[in-house]
Amino acid sequence: MGYFVGTDVGGTFTDLWIAESAGGVRVFKTPTTKDVLGGVIDGMRVAAEAFGLTFEQLCSGVERFGHGTTVGLNALLTGNAAKTAVVTTRGFADTLEIGRMRRHTSGLNEIEATDSFLRGRHKPLVPRHLVVEVDERVDANGAVIAPLDEPGARAAIRALKEKNVEAVAVCTLFSTVNPVHEKRLRDLVAEELPGAFVSLSHEISPNVGEYARMSTTAANAALGPLAGRYLAKLESTLREAGMRCPVLMMTCAGGVLPTSALNDRPAFALFSGPAAGVMGSRAMGAQIGATNVLTTDIGGTSFDVGVIANGHPVMRSDISIAGADIRVHSIDVDSIGAGGGSIASVTPGGGLRVGPKSAGANPGPACYGRGGTEPTATDADLVLGVLNPANFIGGRMALDIDAARRAIEERVARPLGLGLMEAAWGIREILDSRMADLLRRMTIERGYDPREFTLLANGGAGPSHAWVLAAELGLKSFVVPAAATAQSAFGTANSDLAFSTERPAYVRLQAGRAASDGEIARVVAGLESAETEVRENLAAAGAGARTRLERHVAMRFRGQTHHLDVPLGEGAFDDDAFAAATRTFGAMYDTMFGHGAAYSGAGHELLAVRVAGVGSLPPPPLKTRGDAPADAGWRDVVFDDPARPVATKIWRVTFPAPDTRLEGPCIVEFPGQSAVVPPGGKARADEFGNLHVELAP
Repeated sequence: MGYFVGTDVGGTFTDLWIAESAGGVRVFKTPTTKDVLGGVIDGMRVAAEAFGLTFEQLCSGVERFGHGTTVGLNALLTGNAAKTAVVTTRGFADTLEIGRMRRHTSGLNEIEATDSFLRGRHKPLVPRHLVVEVDERVDANGAVIAPLDEPGARAAIRALKEKNVEAVAVCTLFSTVNPVHEKRLRDLVAEELPGAFVSLSHEISPNVGEYARMSTTAANAALGPLAGRYLAKLESTLREAGMRCPVLMMTCAGGVLPTSALNDRPAFALFSGPAAGVMGSRAMGAQIGATNVLTTDIGGTSFDVGVIANGHPVMRSDISIAGADIRVHSIDVDSIGAGGGSIASVTPGGGLRVGPKSAGANPGPACYGRGGTEPTATDADLVLGVLNPANFIGGRMALDIDAARRAIEERVARPLGLGLMEAAWGIREILDSRMADLLRRMTIERGYDPREFTLLANGGAGPSHAWVLAAELGLKSFVVPAAATAQSAFGTANSDLAFSTERPAYVRLQAGRAASDGEIARVVAGLESAETEVRENLAAAGAGARTRLERHVAMRFRGQTHHLDVPLGEGAFDDDAFAAATRTFGAMYDTMFGHGAAYSGAGHELLAVRVAGVGSLPPPPLKTRGDAPADAGWRDVVFDDPARPVATKIWRVTFPAPDTRLEGPCIVEFPGQSAVVPPGGKARADEFGNLHVELAP
């Protein structure tokens, strides 16, 4: 028996999705451990026991092992990354401090940015005293106008040894055009700081704009030692237990790569967990015939939303983390601190706040019985009857409903003069409203009509809140995947190999002017170079001939700050292809900003080219052995009036048999998730065990 394993490390739980070669599927959840690695190994041990195997037997039978984690993201957010220095061109040492004149508000939304107490809460990724300037200069055309002062650079780098620097980011001006000085500086760092992790900006972030390039390179360097140690230990632990396949790491852009391919670029996997959730939803959408998908994931710590339009995830070119703008092409997943562990509290002004602070896995919500005393969304759902205290995460954890009641009564109900059920319902209403706002922001504000999308309810808490979110968006139905509680883990096990890279190719055209032969040649050279790198990396990852490429150009109207990624058709890039790209850009601009917003009279700027390659992997076999839902009795559940709970039928199932039909109000308890079918609603299971829920007309 072979096993296809997908894993995802969240802030509260570590999820495993495992498919047997015979087609059976199991889902497992274990608490995330402080060292991250422990949660993954614990999950594998729990799975082995469930399959009647030893840990070593399960590992030796693994045919594919996908992995997603937020270990790098958490390291940047908490300041626990490696001690890093920056080496840059003289005169540019303040680049990270300045940060486009908005570093103090970077990453804050429009409401947070108005709160002066939140400004400047994140320091630069690298403090000013660890930024080293060297004498050298390359101009915008790549000509060396000031050679590298090697003795001075060597002395400056040698001085970093006394500061216990673990990693070095090298970012010199215009290195994307001519990296000769960056390459030499790498040699000097290797000689003076042996063992230090080194990142070069022209390799990590080959794009125009020294701030984003330096910030990205610094983040990559800071994560190098940490990610390298973690992934190496994970792979060695599993290999010692008998696993022979490589660990495939999910990247920000979707798709997986062997950890060896990411050793020198850990920043490419910063958002691997959220990206895996979207890729899992894409695979699920393909199964049920949905090309427009709203992918939601409500976990213990956050609520994540991604959009899949016409079968492709919506992407973005940079992300903001800990006050730093990091240019890494990634799936566009927006998150808010709204999950099962979100803490409810009363503000000094007498208002009720839910999140963004989370109780995490330890001590967790009050109902976990681990010493937590603050009420959370999970406590509220338990009090409202949505959750079963005796059947949480498949019955492997009992919840203390009395502790939940005490926490809500003491911290919320009494201070606000409310009854217990009113307070619990208020917590849920605020949480649902915050999540619905994010869904509207990701759809309506970007030109998408949510009614044209299928809502997938993922995460441990997603299926219990989906009916409210669907109604808020005007949807008539939603879908609960059978493995919704481990959708990101499902994504890591069901994604193809993928690698993407970009090259600078700056072309500035006034309205009516066609690109010159030299400008066309510049774009062609960038595309060819990027294609070569993509093919080489996919071949090294084992993709073989099963490779397909997609090409994009980063384009904006002349003089603008932000750009859109425009897809290029197949064939040679020439005048006609350039003209077609500008037309596509105009159509995309109108879709995003409103009809008539595009103005071709401004001219166009092309900033860079990007090539994304995919190497197909055979999907895990899926052959659901569905079963009939078991009658688990009744319990009172609050749906829309805390004073009038409704007697609700409870069903229990792992994978419902195809065409299983249930009438609302009912709750279907899967291992790790509870799908709520509201009064008047109907649910039907498909051949993959997914539950399609229709709301009352």
